[in-house]
Amino acid sequence: MPQKQKKHSLGLRPKILLTGGHAATPAIAVVEEIKKRYEQADIYWIGSKYALPGARATTVEYKILPELGVKFYPIVMGKLQTKFTRYTLPLLLNIPISFIQSFWILTRLRPDVILSFGGFSSFPVIFWGFVFRIPVVLHEQTVAAGRAAIASGRFASKIALARSESLPYFPKDKTIITGNPIMSQILEVKPKDRIGNPPVVLVMGGSRGSQFINEEILKIADTLIKDFKVVHVTGETNQALLTQTPGVRYKVLSFIDPRRMGKYYEEADIIVSRAGANSVSEIMFVGRPAILIPLPRTYAAEQEKNARFAEKNGGVKVMEEHEVNPERLLMEIKNLKNNWAKISEQIAHNISPDVDSSQKLVNMLEVYLS
Repeated sequence: MPQKQKKHSLGLRPKILLTGGHAATPAIAVVEEIKKRYEQADIYWIGSKYALPGARATTVEYKILPELGVKFYPIVMGKLQTKFTRYTLPLLLNIPISFIQSFWILTRLRPDVILSFGGFSSFPVIFWGFVFRIPVVLHEQTVAAGRAAIASGRFASKIALARSESLPYFPKDKTIITGNPIMSQILEVKPKDRIGNPPVVLVMGGSRGSQFINEEILKIADTLIKDFKVVHVTGETNQALLTQTPGVRYKVLSFIDPRRMGKYYEEADIIVSRAGANSVSEIMFVGRPAILIPLPRTYAAEQEKNARFAEKNGGVKVMEEHEVNPERLLMEIKNLKNNWAKISEQIAHNISPDVDSSQKLVNMLEVYLS
């Protein structure tokens, strides 16, 4: 798709507000595209500073977006939990606080347009945007829409969907299929024509890490490194599980800057991962054989549906948590190794539905900036 002319040359300085939760990689991709078109754009982000209730680990958005010139405005995390925990009441009480904080920030900023990537932290921002008559574009990244996105849909001016499977959740008259934004350096990752020696297994648990995957990989680590090199991204809250690494072929990282993720995809031969929407989009694009272990108990089985979507695309083995044990997981990784050439050839020419998603999404924003 041809790119529209940059409007910074006309002296325009748009004010664009982004918001959402667990959306760092698509946000970075969109910021990259905005900056291509508007060198002088003022870009803001409203979201949570902390990744989990009660944890000190900060969100990827808080870490990375300010380095891209995005002004970050933190608000408390308010949320309705489906399962009662010690955080249920504090999160419930945080909801009115997040509305008050969002009101004052929007009163001060008065952006030209709001782009939301969903999540509970985005809802009060979208609500006040609607009240202040600021155009709101909502982007839903998953195959099954989240509760916050569904609730926000009625206040959005336009809704962009990564997958057509999400259409039943939103009004069709204001909905467009755009795909899921992918960062430019991941778009540069090329298919591999041969497996590494030794093959590299990249293990990921999403932006927070996965205690379940960490524990299961540790059980087979000593055996795994006889045939593979392992790069294991634990998440900052889970790193303590891996204080004793099995050997020189086992590399442990608590966090990878998303802007460096292309390098790790480039090196990987096989991927073991959760099935968050953004990870699935990237895995499908880079075309590496993968095992996806969806997080259970997500709303509307969101991660399982993401994983099954990737499975249909090819090159992916889906394992639900109850199917995972050390022997089975090791067997499936070795199966991918033994059939690597055949699988890679089958998926090498797949066309990702997300290649030009960033451009499509910024095109939607431009309608409200002209």
